[in-house]
Amino acid sequence: MADVILETKNLTREFKGFVAVNDVNLRVQRGHIHALIGPNGAGKTTCFNLLTKFLVPSSGNIFFNGRDITHAKPAQIARNGIIRSFQISAVFPHLSVLENVRIGLQRQLGTSFHFWRSEATLNQLNERAMQLLEEVGLSEFAHSITVDLPYGRKRALEIATTLAMEPELMLLDEPTQGMGHEDVRRVTDLIKKVSKGRTILMVEHNMSVVSGICDHISVLQRGAVLAEGDYQTVSKNPQVLEAYMGTTDVLEGAH
Repeated sequence: MADVILETKNLTREFKGFVAVNDVNLRVQRGHIHALIGPNGAGKTTCFNLLTKFLVPSSGNIFFNGRDITHAKPAQIARNGIIRSFQISAVFPHLSVLENVRIGLQRQLGTSFHFWRSEATLNQLNERAMQLLEEVGLSEFAHSITVDLPYGRKRALEIATTLAMEPELMLLDEPTQGMGHEDVRRVTDLIKKVSKGRTILMVEHNMSVVSGICDHISVLQRGAVLAEGDYQTVSKNPQVLEAYMGTTDVLEGAH
């Protein structure tokens, strides 16, 4: 049996009678890049919010490395190694690029997010921070103020700060949203690079990104899983094409 790192069983979330996530069974294999796709309103972000415990399921269970984490708190989820990046760039705009990564690294010191720690204490993190910046192609921007970075570079920084927290499973929420072609290509290459030895679950609208890097795809529609498989399989599925009515050319043109 394949090594499953994250599994949901009959995961459901209702909001006053509206079922946003309906009986979802996901199996994310260790070492894979797994995409969650679907039309707007399909329940993708709600599903992410359930996995990271920003929302509590109405019913169903979530398992991480075989352990039931359905009732864990968000901080426990992060400590377990599930780290999420958000649709909107979540970095500190008025700190330098290096300082942003150091904040993610502070957890290892046991001084998590103690912004008043002395500079000397934090300097011991500089070498590792620079390694992470090198990994995401940002070492030359280490001392730049984050607010001055172009949008695509900010997303790369966000991935670096996520990596700083040593995730076993990275959840990426729309990592290429709002980007031009050049930034999309750079961030896609970056995701592929940092996926080595890690597992990534991502919500993504851009089908060329999904077709280019994802091992497995789960298609949601109206909160339920409509289809699963590799890109070749789901892009030819008649139900998936119908769900993406008017955008079938997007699915077919992303090879």
